[in-house]
Amino acid sequence: MQVTETLAEGLKHEFQINVPAAEIDAKVDAKLADMKDKVRLNGFRPGKVPVAHLKKIYGRSAAAETVDQLIRDTNTQIFTERGFRVASEPKITMPTDEKEIESILAGKADLTYSVAIEVVPQIELADFKTFSVEKPVADVTDADVDEALKRIAEQSRPYAAREEGAKAEAGDRVTVAFKGTIDGKAFDGGTGEGIQVVIGSRTFIPGFEDQLIGIGVGETRTIKSSFPKNYGVASLAGQDAEFETTASLIEAPQDAKIDDEFAKNFGLESLDKLKEAMRERITAEFSGASRQRVKRSLLDKLDEAHRFGPPPSLVEEEFTLMWNSIKAEMESSGRTFADENTTEDEAKEEYRKIADRRVRLGLVLSEIGEKNKITVTDDEVSRALIERARQTPGREKEVWDFYRNNPNALAQLRAPIYEDKVVDFILALATVTEKKVSREDLLKEDDEDKSAA
Repeated sequence: MQVTETLAEGLKHEFQINVPAAEIDAKVDAKLADMKDKVRLNGFRPGKVPVAHLKKIYGRSAAAETVDQLIRDTNTQIFTERGFRVASEPKITMPTDEKEIESILAGKADLTYSVAIEVVPQIELADFKTFSVEKPVADVTDADVDEALKRIAEQSRPYAAREEGAKAEAGDRVTVAFKGTIDGKAFDGGTGEGIQVVIGSRTFIPGFEDQLIGIGVGETRTIKSSFPKNYGVASLAGQDAEFETTASLIEAPQDAKIDDEFAKNFGLESLDKLKEAMRERITAEFSGASRQRVKRSLLDKLDEAHRFGPPPSLVEEEFTLMWNSIKAEMESSGRTFADENTTEDEAKEEYRKIADRRVRLGLVLSEIGEKNKITVTDDEVSRALIERARQTPGREKEVWDFYRNNPNALAQLRAPIYEDKVVDFILALATVTEKKVSREDLLKEDDEDKSAA
């Protein structure tokens, strides 16, 4: 076998490989000899089928399998000997002339093919002991707990029927029946009976709720509204509609008392117990936010310390995924680049930078994990899968089977676990300083979030 490197340009390499016909033929004979003891043919005792006879029957398929395996083994050998980490699937160019292919499979001609690859560059890792990151932390105050309880109380507050003759006001709950039409024609899903609408909740299409203000019980009015451009039903998206609407009940919101009885609605014996549970939930929320902020800071440090050109194919792949998602989101919401105070070209440039950062950080985290033997156990993946399944009550088995039967989906579940373990490894070496911040500062969203790995 002869291997000739025909291109070495940056991270791109190409090789031409020539495998003599005799080598292929010898491997095919070895494969057929191995088959001799396994196949059963009429007229021959087990293990007594001549190789020459097997070659007549299975020669072509055995040769095809041999060539396929030989290419895989040869490529692996080439990459291993040169210390290459391949960034994406090798591009293999095989002979296309049918006569030449038949000659190769018949063992009468050499196999000559080329393989093009893009490799991962050598990454010189920084000294993580020199890293210094700040970890923002916030205390959970009584005011935080009281505010959270107030929000829950507002969401679950009771309603009481207004007096006879009263008109609906903002905040009221109005029970209605409606029949919707577009250009005078009824449409699927446009009819409702006994539907409760809280005026100001913004749960109905824009304009519907506001036009209920002033309606009385038994009154019918025509409400004109438009479906959003990003509405879930494509046939209705952006359409103007009219709804003949009749109110049957008007209820005013009542104050919800936050007391022991209120706590019992949540399965807790007292208000103090509810406050304890709420404090624990908020503490967990703050802890998660603190973790995300320190992780983002660490990723920024890794980004600054590891400046190299990542494989263009990986960057392009990452950019394409991001850009397709952005375009789909903008189309569904009806927004334009002008609405974002930018142009399409400027946005593309920005997202290419983000794609470059994500790929580089992914390679750096992978290198750190590999060099320090950081792995994700099957138990860790199983726990993550169980947690994911619990998020869809009633469909746990369906979720479980989906991940277990889809290696790519399972890999996506494993990836964030691996990333977090590598991050923890680095944080254990770095100097992490806690800084007290307000709740608002801890939970605020930063523009840089979109560029995190």
